[in-house]
Amino acid sequence: MAQLEHFSYDNKIVRSFALATILWGVVGMTVGLWIAFALIFPDMNLDTPWMTFGRIRPLHTNAAIFAFVGNGIFMGVYYSLQRLLKTRMFSDFLSKLHFWGWQLIIVAAALTLPLGKMGAHEYAELEWPIDIAIAVVWVVFGINMFGTILKRREQHLYVAIWFYIATWVTVTMLHIGNNLELPVSLWKSYPVFAGVQDALVQWWYGHNAVAFFLTTPYLGLMYYFLPKAANRPVFSYRLSIVHFWALIFIYIWAGPHHLLYTSLPDWAQSLGTVFSVMLIAPSWGGMLNGLLTLRGAWDRVRQDPILKFMVVAVTAYGMSTFEGPMLSIKSVNAISHFTDWTIGHVHIGTLGWNGFLTFGILYWLIPRLYNTKLHSVSLANAHFWIGTLGILFYAIPLYGAGWTQALMWKQFNPDGTLVYPNFLETVTQILPMYAMRAFGGTLYLTGVLIMVYNLVKTMGAGAFIGDEEAEAPALQPHVAHGKEYWHKWIERKPVQMLIVSLIVVLIGGIVEIAPMLLVEDNVPKIESVKPYTPLELAGRDIYIREGCLACHSQMIRPFRSETERYGEYSKSGEYIYDRPFLWGSKRTGPDLHRVGGKYNHAWHYNHMMDPTSTSSQSIMPRYSWLHENILDASDIPAKIRVLQKLHTPYPKGYDKIALKDLEKQAKKIAGELREQLGEDLDDPNLEKREIIALIAYLQRLGTDLSK
Repeated sequence: MAQLEHFSYDNKIVRSFALATILWGVVGMTVGLWIAFALIFPDMNLDTPWMTFGRIRPLHTNAAIFAFVGNGIFMGVYYSLQRLLKTRMFSDFLSKLHFWGWQLIIVAAALTLPLGKMGAHEYAELEWPIDIAIAVVWVVFGINMFGTILKRREQHLYVAIWFYIATWVTVTMLHIGNNLELPVSLWKSYPVFAGVQDALVQWWYGHNAVAFFLTTPYLGLMYYFLPKAANRPVFSYRLSIVHFWALIFIYIWAGPHHLLYTSLPDWAQSLGTVFSVMLIAPSWGGMLNGLLTLRGAWDRVRQDPILKFMVVAVTAYGMSTFEGPMLSIKSVNAISHFTDWTIGHVHIGTLGWNGFLTFGILYWLIPRLYNTKLHSVSLANAHFWIGTLGILFYAIPLYGAGWTQALMWKQFNPDGTLVYPNFLETVTQILPMYAMRAFGGTLYLTGVLIMVYNLVKTMGAGAFIGDEEAEAPALQPHVAHGKEYWHKWIERKPVQMLIVSLIVVLIGGIVEIAPMLLVEDNVPKIESVKPYTPLELAGRDIYIREGCLACHSQMIRPFRSETERYGEYSKSGEYIYDRPFLWGSKRTGPDLHRVGGKYNHAWHYNHMMDPTSTSSQSIMPRYSWLHENILDASDIPAKIRVLQKLHTPYPKGYDKIALKDLEKQAKKIAGELREQLGEDLDDPNLEKREIIALIAYLQRLGTDLSK
């Protein structure tokens, strides 16, 4: 019998990530609740640039995904990995570097996003210095994780570790691929890809950020913590194998379902649909493996709030992974896309799957770290029921809002005219549903605050065990006893697991993305489409800075209802100079791709100053600072040079005269605006204001085809 080796588990790093999870969860959800109320009460935008919906929404999504869920992942991984491998983490220093590096990244995001220092890629809005920091810290995490695996005392890698490995390698690939960009300045860059290509790469990343940051690591946590909490083995080892390999292979193909009926070529859309529908099988395999682990333990589920949270979490995972493939079917997507249906769907996953599993783990973990019992099972049960009601009050109204939007947008009179030609009519109709959503969010956050109190009291009642003593025999050479199941070979080989996982996830990305980059016919050129003028380029960057794409799409789909409302459907060749693409994924306001020339300059000027002056009952924030800020055009020459490197056909040496062209166009627009507003406009510096640049950009949109 092998001699036992004595060592200790590092609980200090687990506690650090647990506390960060709780802190950032409260912060992220509070910001989300604020913007939910801001949609009902626009004055909550506070007439300040750093508190508008467009700037705060990406702060909420990044806080929820990378701060709350991210810290939750690391909390669970650092706890489970040590115990599954019977060893301390590879390096205490790397653990601390990982923790503090990740928190600094979160703080940097919290500072830069409200200041408008952001890009337009959803879930990847952070600018290039922070992207580099994320890559460095992620590599630190990877070194620490694989170092731990290599010095393990257990021969076989448990199923949870497979998901951790696949998560690390795939997120590395996605983060690098989607953030290939050239810097203009410290807080400004342009992506390498443009238009349709940029859209495909972004949603290859965006959907798989959901897959490999919000799903696969949490499945690893489910496979560890749910059996631990239930004190039962996983239902089926073989089902976990099928679940793992099928999931990571199929998921990576599904990104194009976010771009159905857009200018993306049909072949790519069809691939996205087919693989999205196929996702039901492995996803439900995982859900059933989790729920059936509790077979024979349902009496405990009724009594134990931890198991209640985990059951609802796994059920929410199953429901959202059924709904997602259904929303990927074109006929369904024609109704759901750009509506609040999608928002409801996403939050079933985040609030139910990620949120509830995190809460269940925290309730299970904190008492063990502090060698005590949970302060109050009754409060945990109260949290469960309040949180569950919060999810229902959040999601159900958004489904109603989404269906209402789609039906109103598509309804025609007998004479062929739109029943609701004014987009604002659909907005006012769903405001009561937005109010119910905000109430649901309030319930959910209330439950979280109850949890915070309960866990703080639990910590106070116990004594923290920073270094938990343990013992295990040293790793023994593998000796086969008879015929082994084929998968055992790879379970003993972490490097092979890493390589095979990378190959499996690379296949789908290469098949979908490579043709879009290498075959020119996928993006037909349109002769009349020209690069943006310097003033239009400055206005476009202001549009991105203010987060306008959070509420307005720039993609008219080939539906009669959309061409009647907005104009000619969008062509892929119109976007060849769009870095980044701005198609959007939600219409809280109307599509803007053909807004150029639809209104005069005065309308845009007044609309941005006070939206209700042109559109009564509008819930859009006021952007009065655009009328006060002097446009900083000092980086225009650098922007031109970077875009030239990316093959935008500006004339050679144009960077030296770009500012003169900008001033000339600005004076022209300012002169026309003075004529339209007359005595109502008395601003000697009008041509220097940011609003002039934004007007130039808006008036350019969709006009190339008419040239």
